[in-house]
Amino acid sequence: MNQKIIQITAGRGPAECCWVVAQILKYFLEEVQRIGVSYHIIERTKGAENGTIQSVTIGLEGKEVKVFLSSWLGTVQWIGTSTFRKYHKRKNWFIGIYELDLVHLEEIKEKDIVYKTMRSSGPGGQNVNKVNSAVRAIHQPTGIHVVVMDSRSQHQNRKIAIERLKSKVLEVQLEKLKESLSDEWENHLNVQRGNPIRIFRGTDFKKEKKTKTFKNKRNQLKQDLKNELKR
Repeated sequence: MNQKIIQITAGRGPAECCWVVAQILKYFLEEVQRIGVSYHIIERTKGAENGTIQSVTIGLEGKEVKVFLSSWLGTVQWIGTSTFRKYHKRKNWFIGIYELDLVHLEEIKEKDIVYKTMRSSGPGGQNVNKVNSAVRAIHQPTGIHVVVMDSRSQHQNRKIAIERLKSKVLEVQLEKLKESLSDEWENHLNVQRGNPIRIFRGTDFKKEKKTKTFKNKRNQLKQDLKNELKR
């Protein structure tokens, strides 16, 4: 399965661009569902106006993801009248759709965890301190560790340690993902106008289709043939 993370952003554009992001998101997700690609919203930043989105980050997974995104990544143009400023003269609004670096969230394996025992401290009296019931669990690939002394049972503390360690490692990995998403602010500054990959028009967001047709060419060939026969 192919995995991708993309961001739809208004950059530093005005409320109109944020409105376009919200509309594009609906259109984009409809296409995603239509081709059978799974998705989840990683992060969404609301715009200043109701019904607008400053940026949205989406995780995608499926066999057709790469081909699907080839027709989406880039600048998207909306041609229409401002929905917030009735007499605003501007008719062209631009947003960007970018691919972000994919941070792989590794699965934590039991074989990568090392356990060390120690004497518990704190509540429980002398009975707690007589045995090495506390457990330190270390995830070797990352060096992340937790110490558990909740129970007088070493076995129970070990089970608790595994769960806490998994949560902590996942939390660290998610932080790395968020750091990669910090690039979004660079994307916000780099929404380029011109040569849009898709163009939409009007408040109904009708897509401007560039349909290839050979009708005119065929008619021209027929006319040329008639002219040739008359000679």
